[in-house]
Amino acid sequence: MQPLSRRTALLLGGAGAVATVTGAAGLLWGQGTGAGFQATGGQELSEPQALHSADGRLQVKLSAARGRVRVAGRDADVFSYNGSLPGPTLFLRPGDRLNVALENRLTGPTNLHVHGLHVSPEGNGDNPLVAVDPGTSFDYEYRLPAHHPPGVYWYHPHRHGSVADQIFGGLYGAIIVRDPQPIPVSRERVLVISDISLTGDGSIAAVSAMEKMMGREGNLILVNGQPNPALAARPGDRERWRIINACTARYLKLRLDGQSLQLLGLDSGRYQEPRNVEEVLLAPGNRADLLVTAAKGAAALRTLPADRGSMGFMMGGSNGGGPSLPGPDGTVLATFTVNGAPTATLGPVPAQPAPRDLRAVPVTAHRELVFAMGMGMGGGTGSGMMSFSINGRPFDPARVDTTVPAGAVEEWTLRNTSPMDHPMHLHVWPMQIIDQAGQPVETPIWQDVVNIPARSSVRVRIAFDDFTGKTVYHCHILDHEDSGMMGLIEAR
Repeated sequence: MQPLSRRTALLLGGAGAVATVTGAAGLLWGQGTGAGFQATGGQELSEPQALHSADGRLQVKLSAARGRVRVAGRDADVFSYNGSLPGPTLFLRPGDRLNVALENRLTGPTNLHVHGLHVSPEGNGDNPLVAVDPGTSFDYEYRLPAHHPPGVYWYHPHRHGSVADQIFGGLYGAIIVRDPQPIPVSRERVLVISDISLTGDGSIAAVSAMEKMMGREGNLILVNGQPNPALAARPGDRERWRIINACTARYLKLRLDGQSLQLLGLDSGRYQEPRNVEEVLLAPGNRADLLVTAAKGAAALRTLPADRGSMGFMMGGSNGGGPSLPGPDGTVLATFTVNGAPTATLGPVPAQPAPRDLRAVPVTAHRELVFAMGMGMGGGTGSGMMSFSINGRPFDPARVDTTVPAGAVEEWTLRNTSPMDHPMHLHVWPMQIIDQAGQPVETPIWQDVVNIPARSSVRVRIAFDDFTGKTVYHCHILDHEDSGMMGLIEAR
């Protein structure tokens, strides 16, 4: 049997070609499911509606619906919260109470997950087992602990079996937990990066079984619902970019050549001091808190090729490349233009508290989670021809896979036996990365999405503090999650 390349698989499955840029003002997305959709780029970056807590509380109504929404400079028939893509950005502070009235105007069930927030998974909290049926609503309440870490978070549906479809279609929004001590910047921006495939009339394109097996990647890459938006600054400006990878499967290797980049942290993790970086890799679900010090000129925010593995081995050979890899220069996500008189130098970034370090803490249990894919094994629900499992079993909402004592500190080995990367997300409790592929990590790194490279392993430690109840861990390539690569955990 000849190896089945990603390109051949997509063409056979009707997925179409990867998007290509044809000009700053206009984009034409290639043949296949996205053919004929004319997108307009180069417009000034817009940001979603900002909703801020006051007196320790934020009350929000989110209406999930399908309808005509402005996407890529024209009307498209997509999913959205409150008629915008992304949905409103929620600004909170540690100790706040967040109340969300979720109205379901879709044709199928949905629910809401506040990704990365350290809140209760029980009842009307961050409960992934809730189903909000069409035509009904559900009142969520989240209480952030007073010690909740500041950072970049987001919200999206988590109804098993339809997560990929609903997020791919446009259901997502940002959550920002403010710093107790402000960081001096010239401007703050929220950049929600997503992808989607649209037909010529602006409808969500059908997704093939092959795309679901690989993890779908849309033909159109958006920043706040826009292709290649324009950002402007003055020399010396220090901007804070809070970046969310809301793609269902696409890895983002971000570069902004010619500009000074400092990383404050990933996910809920925060470094004591900003780290100088040239690029940032975000797996699906990861977030970056980035400082950009502007230098005169124009720069392109790009996502470069990121090989997340392939299924060539399972198809009878190895195709040697990852899904939908862009060209060597990557794909332009936004254009950053710096002109005008230089601005005054801002004060230093305040030192952050030392991150918690579990390496010297006694471990109460060791576990291994094995992420696997297999042909003809049964149990997979997404493709009918491949299974996706953790420890040999696909997800069953009636079965608790892992039980942990409240307050325990456990060490988990996350092992990936498949030829594709799997980014593992644990709800409620963040993970400290201890080693990767057998190599120890020298400083405390905290993330709630941890990438497990193909045929490799990562070791993490988790403190099951503050909350009890049932929640889940899963692959954040969302088609894999929907196909069974998820487990149920109960802390009690």
